[in-house]
Amino acid sequence: MPPKSSSKKNQITWYHCESCGVHIPSKARENHEGLCSAISQDDVGPDAKAEYVRSGAIYTRSLQQRNFEVESLRDLPAKYANMLVFVSEGAMQLAQLHIGQHVVMEAPSTSEQPLVRIVWPTSEQFLTTVFVSEGDFKLHCTQLRGKLLKISALPPSRLTAAASISLKHLNSTETFLKSGQLQDAIALLKRDMVNRVFCKDSLIHMNFFNKSLTFRLERWQSTVEEALAGLSLESKPLQFIQVTNVTKVQLIAENENQQQEEQKISHRITKSQIGGLDRQLQLVEESMEYALGFRTLPAGLRVSRGLLLYGATGCGKSMVLEAMCALAEERSQERVQLIRINSGEVYSKFLGETEQKLSAIFERAYNHYPHPTLLLIEDVHNLCPKQESSDLVKRVSLAFLSLLDQLSTPSQLKGSKTFVLATTSQIDALHPSIRRAGRLDSEVELGAPSSQARLQILRCLIQSVEHQLSDEDVEHVASITHGYVGADLANLVYAAILQAQPNPLQMLHLQAALTRIKPSAMREVLIECPNVQWSDIGGQSELRLAMQQAIEWPLLHAEKFQRLGIKPPRGILMFGPPGCSKTMIAKALATESKLNFLSIKGPELFSMWVGESERAVREVFRKARQVAPAIVFFDEIDAIGGERSEGDGSGSGSSVKERVLTQLLTELDGVEALQNVTIVAATNRPDMIDKALLRPGRIDRILYVGLPQCEARSEILKIKLRAMPISNDVDMEKLVQLTEGYSGAEIQAVCHEAALRALEQSFEAEDVKWTDFEHALKAVPPRTSPELLKLYEDYLKRK
Repeated sequence: MPPKSSSKKNQITWYHCESCGVHIPSKARENHEGLCSAISQDDVGPDAKAEYVRSGAIYTRSLQQRNFEVESLRDLPAKYANMLVFVSEGAMQLAQLHIGQHVVMEAPSTSEQPLVRIVWPTSEQFLTTVFVSEGDFKLHCTQLRGKLLKISALPPSRLTAAASISLKHLNSTETFLKSGQLQDAIALLKRDMVNRVFCKDSLIHMNFFNKSLTFRLERWQSTVEEALAGLSLESKPLQFIQVTNVTKVQLIAENENQQQEEQKISHRITKSQIGGLDRQLQLVEESMEYALGFRTLPAGLRVSRGLLLYGATGCGKSMVLEAMCALAEERSQERVQLIRINSGEVYSKFLGETEQKLSAIFERAYNHYPHPTLLLIEDVHNLCPKQESSDLVKRVSLAFLSLLDQLSTPSQLKGSKTFVLATTSQIDALHPSIRRAGRLDSEVELGAPSSQARLQILRCLIQSVEHQLSDEDVEHVASITHGYVGADLANLVYAAILQAQPNPLQMLHLQAALTRIKPSAMREVLIECPNVQWSDIGGQSELRLAMQQAIEWPLLHAEKFQRLGIKPPRGILMFGPPGCSKTMIAKALATESKLNFLSIKGPELFSMWVGESERAVREVFRKARQVAPAIVFFDEIDAIGGERSEGDGSGSGSSVKERVLTQLLTELDGVEALQNVTIVAATNRPDMIDKALLRPGRIDRILYVGLPQCEARSEILKIKLRAMPISNDVDMEKLVQLTEGYSGAEIQAVCHEAALRALEQSFEAEDVKWTDFEHALKAVPPRTSPELLKLYEDYLKRK
């Protein structure tokens, strides 16, 4: 219990008004009646001499410079002594302030930035008079003298430690310093700033070798709320930051703000800089203008307030977002608010903080009403994924969906000027609920560009580049860059420009870059096509012609096929004995046709998880459509296209195989057209393939790749022996006769075995002799059985 004398003193010194709930000095009691109603309504006039304590805050107009000594602070360094503000003991008790507490000093009626100081008690005789240091009184309190000053405790929730702060040198024109001296001044200033508290636009003064320097705190980044550092502070209380020993202090160049603004304007992406997306841009533009109120909405039409852009990585989703930002600022006569949400930065390890951040972002958008707000969300599948891996992800998804629902709620008037534009590159990973009506109910797909779209993209990319490319050159590059998305084409032009420096860009530079820059849409299934030419395959001239007719001709002479009403075959099946160059023909086809080539092995499509095998088949054909024109090569197709059993297929393995086959049949001739995608399949057992797979409209061209005949064997031997030194006693004609019944792979094995035999005889051997070939023919006999050949003959007769 405090001494009675102190309690009695307080009763005499202070008077509590029951009407307005304030404590005032007893001597001001007579003049208080005229101000009582004004104080209760927070409407104290600028000339009123009201000074009081209410609701944990001290209101005073008596601000003076400290001119007395405090014995307890005699040994305190000047840096910390200047951070103190002195208030009477009674006022501190009534305002519930304690010694050493951070308090905010602000003048509500002015635009001056508040000061944060440490409160310290002084004699009770001063009542509501507040004392500050000499430096504060001269530098900060000039505009505050005579104004109603509010002193209140700094809430911990409004104070955070700063990871970095950026200062602007204000009097650089008056005080000329070299850059090195200015950096030294910043280093000294940081030592003085440690443990001090500031807010945005706070003025910081220092004396540097008799030169008065003034800095302003332009921006800061906190360690705890880093994700919200870019958000506006208009919709929440003013935040304060404390400088620590680890805080980075950096100086903003004098013209940095102007340079940043000019750079932003010069690098702003407009619709004219985006090629190949005219239709998509028009759809997004219409939706945005109706939602933001730039266009008058027809009567009875419900506006969509959420749009989803989806497509493969590099197709231009982010560029569309940037173009819409520029368009919104250009079209609107009002102040458009742009808010970007990086889904990866929203998540927090603290419980409930992620949902709070999302709520604060949407609240900021709603508080901007009646002005329009454009909300941009990239990679929205991270915020609302289909597979909710944890409770955190589930809570965030539900919170995000609830916030989206408020956009179209009739009672939410503030959401009527808000438009959400989201992007995703993984549409299958997105939660289905986000795509229903009232949320992201409008969708625009950005697929891989067509040849004409690639031409527009290339023209946009080279319009500001010094080049010597003709229109024919650009059209040729656009026609051969199958599967290239916009980002790939930009990378291609960039690589070509680097190679061309310092000369203008030419066609040869683009051709060189094409050998290194591969289409990103094919990275997961792209194979390094071996350099196998048609000339590397002996014989098979008829098969080569059939392949060219089926694949190359429809692409090179499309108008002639259309004129004659010819539809190119959907698929080709090569069958024959093992080792007869079926796979090698596919490799040569990939090299010679210069088309995108997807090689699929049957076993890699099967999965132990239900539905995953069918999804793998769908994904193969989706990518093939995306990078068309393309060739999909199925080696050993009988592994996945085997004939279905007539029973119920109770075994799990057979049922999976049948489901994969059914999915394959649907993809080949389903509702969704398979344009400019050719199926090439190879098998040794055509009799085991399901008949439905080989009907017209699917794999409708069947080619037999049999054992090489006499002329074909001669060509194969010439190809295999052209890099092998052979003796003069080697009779090629006899060797061709002795290899009758051999497959191409077996003939290659004979040549390989003969060369090894020559090395066995002597490591100094300079050529391969006839005796080596005789030994190789005995070591490598033909392995194609007559029964298998009979099976092929019977199949050819009945097909």
